[in-house]
Amino acid sequence: MVSVPRLVIAAPASGSGKTTVATGLMAAFAGRGLAVSPHKVGPDYIDPGYHALATGRPGRNLDAYMCGPDLIAPLFTHGASGCDLAVVEGVMGLYDGASGQGELASTAQVSKLLRAPVVLVVDASSQSRSVAALVHGFASWDPEVRIGGVILNKVASDRHEALLREALDESGLPVLGVLRRAPQVATPSRHLGLVPVAERQTDALDAVRAMGERVREGCDLDALMALARSAPALPEEAWEPEHHPEPGTRPVVAVAGGAAFTFAYAEHAELLTAAGAEVAVFDPLHDEKLPTGTAGLVIGGGFPEVYGPELSANEPLRRAVTDLALSGAPVAAECAGLLYLARELDGRPMCGVLDASARMSERLTLGYRQAVAVSDSVLAVAGTRLRGHEFHRTVLEPGAGATPAWGLLQPERRVEGFVRRGVHASYLHTHWAAAPSVARRFVERCQG
Repeated sequence: MVSVPRLVIAAPASGSGKTTVATGLMAAFAGRGLAVSPHKVGPDYIDPGYHALATGRPGRNLDAYMCGPDLIAPLFTHGASGCDLAVVEGVMGLYDGASGQGELASTAQVSKLLRAPVVLVVDASSQSRSVAALVHGFASWDPEVRIGGVILNKVASDRHEALLREALDESGLPVLGVLRRAPQVATPSRHLGLVPVAERQTDALDAVRAMGERVREGCDLDALMALARSAPALPEEAWEPEHHPEPGTRPVVAVAGGAAFTFAYAEHAELLTAAGAEVAVFDPLHDEKLPTGTAGLVIGGGFPEVYGPELSANEPLRRAVTDLALSGAPVAAECAGLLYLARELDGRPMCGVLDASARMSERLTLGYRQAVAVSDSVLAVAGTRLRGHEFHRTVLEPGAGATPAWGLLQPERRVEGFVRRGVHASYLHTHWAAAPSVARRFVERCQG
C-alpha cells in the first residue's frame, strides 16, 4: 500500500484556470519546503514543463487512453515516490474524455483511479448565484468522483466574492480559495496550449513565481493539504522500467532537446536507460554534431516551424543526422522529428532523410488514434498495436512512404509515416510505458 497525499485540479471547462491554480499550488507548496510531485492528465507536453519549473521535478503525464486505465495508478506512484504531496492537473472539463469513449481519459476517470479528491476551479467572472447550481451539478453527476472543495477564479471584487460565497454556503462544499483577475500572470499560448518553457525561460520563471504568489495569497493551503491527506492509500505497486543489463559498452542514444524539440515523456528516457542505453541529450539549434559515439537517435515532438531558419542553418548537424540515418542506425522520429527528417519545411532545407516536403497549414490535426504497425521496424514488429495522439498544424507530402510506419484504425483508416532502413518516422506520438518492448527493441538495434 502506498500513501501519497494528493489533489486533482479540475474545472467545468477549458480556460477556467486549471493551469494557473495547479502550477501555483505546486510552487506554493514547494516554497514551503515540500517535495511536490507534478502530474498532468492527458497527452499534453507543455503544461508539465511549467510544473517542472514549479517543483524541480519532472512533470509526468497520466493518459488512460494511451497507457490504459490499469497503468494510471502505477505510473502515478512511480512519479510520486518519496514526495510529500502530488498535484494532478486535469484536462479540458472534468468529465470530458476521449471522443465517443465515455469517461475514458477524462479527469474524472483519473481521479477515481487515483482515489483522489478533486478541487474544482470555477471561472466566476460572469456569474454570482448560478455558481451554486454549476458546482452542485458537477458534484452530483458521478457519485464516485469526490469533489472536496472549490477555488473561485477571476473574481472581480470583494462584493463579487461575498455573493459567490453566499451562494455556495448551502452547497456543502468549502471555498478553498479565491483568485482575483490578474493579467500579469497570463502566459502566451499556441495551438490550444501554452508556449513551451524552453522557448521563454525567464518569462516562464516569472509566470510560475506569480502563479505561486497568487495561490499563496488567495488559497487556504492548510485546508488544501488536509484535503490531500484524506486520500486513501493506493494498493497498486509503482510502475518501474524493467532493467535488461547487457554485457559490454552501453550504446549511446542521442535524444533531441532544446527549444525546438520539447515534447517528451519522462518515462521514455527511463525506459531507454533501463534497456541498456546511455541517453545523451543534444540541442539541434546549437550543437553542430551528434553526441560522441551516437549509435541511435530519438527526435521527439515540438514546434520546429518556429525555429525553421535556425534548424536549416545548422548544416553540420543536418549532415550528421543524414549520415547516421543512411548508415542504417536506428532513428525514431515523432511529429517534429518527422518534419526535421523531411527534405524541406516551408521551403527551408532540412535533413533530407525522407523524400517528403512539409509546410505549415491552417488546419489543426488533433486527437487520439488507434494504430497498428504496418511493417517491421526498429520500434515494433508488424502487427503491433498501439494507441497514440496526433497534434500538429503541418502537412507532409506525401504523408506516407512506400513502407508506411502505421496503419491508423480510428477515427479514420489510413496509413502514415515512413520506415526506411533504420528510420521510423511518424506524426503519431506514443507513450512507451504502455509498450516497454519499443524501447528494448530500439536499444537492441543500437547494440547491433
